[in-house]
Amino acid sequence: MTSVLYDAQGPRAKQRNVLYTALFVLCAAAAVWWVYDSLAAKHQLDWIKWKPFFTSSQPWETYLWPGLQNTLKAAFFALIIALPLGALFGIGRLSEHRWVRMPAGVVVEFFRAIPVLILMITANAAYSEYTNISTDVRPLYAVVTGLVLYNASVLAEIVRAGIHSLPQGQTDAAKAIGMRKGQIMVYVLLPQAVTAMLPAIVSQLVVIVKDTALGGAVLTFPELLASVRPMSANYGANTIACFTIVAVLYIVVNFALTSFAGWLEGRLRRGKKSTGAVVGAAPGGELETIGAPALKVDGGSAV
Repeated sequence: MTSVLYDAQGPRAKQRNVLYTALFVLCAAAAVWWVYDSLAAKHQLDWIKWKPFFTSSQPWETYLWPGLQNTLKAAFFALIIALPLGALFGIGRLSEHRWVRMPAGVVVEFFRAIPVLILMITANAAYSEYTNISTDVRPLYAVVTGLVLYNASVLAEIVRAGIHSLPQGQTDAAKAIGMRKGQIMVYVLLPQAVTAMLPAIVSQLVVIVKDTALGGAVLTFPELLASVRPMSANYGANTIACFTIVAVLYIVVNFALTSFAGWLEGRLRRGKKSTGAVVGAAPGGELETIGAPALKVDGGSAV
């Protein structure tokens, strides 16, 4: 069978594909066995190292749950601050006024070019030097500040790209009925762009959740990944087990975010479907429409 993109494979090509597949499976199996054998030789797979996570609530209550709470707290604050800032700067970059467009572009490009870790370290030093914020909460402030500055600039580009993806006819139609620029942006462009932007926004939210680990590595922020070191020291150097449990928690959180975003995107798309299609004429010369009041025809005109 021939496709537009490629020709059908011949007998030799099919044999080569089967051979390549078998070789890949063998190599993958060998790699898995090598990892398993290495871990088993160093006693990292012994039940005693995994037992605390399945038979006791202490590691969850003492290390994992507090770390997860701090991770979600930092990600939540970063998101609710970065999202409106990103929308503001994204819209600013689309402004027709140069004095608005140019500063917004400079801010976005500047903070998007700096690694988020440098922003966190700089924010922590600034809070230490110029504020009276307690050392107990200073790492949280620094982590959130770094995440906001970086991700707001990225979200600004997402907003700009989402609005640019809309047809020009949407703006022209809004202008034709007398809407002002601000009304067009708020009531016409942004509501339609949200659906297109949602996958990218959720991807950035996943990045925010994972980037909180940078604060734990450098600023002693007690987030989820930072709980591995004290937990491993307390339960007999079970580093592999601790990292595995923490990785599973990250996967669960990010999968929940992605699933929720998929559900929300589908709901938004279903809500935007037209419900005003004409389905037929009712007795008495009335036109029945779905989701709209009946229009009565009188003397050849609808009233």
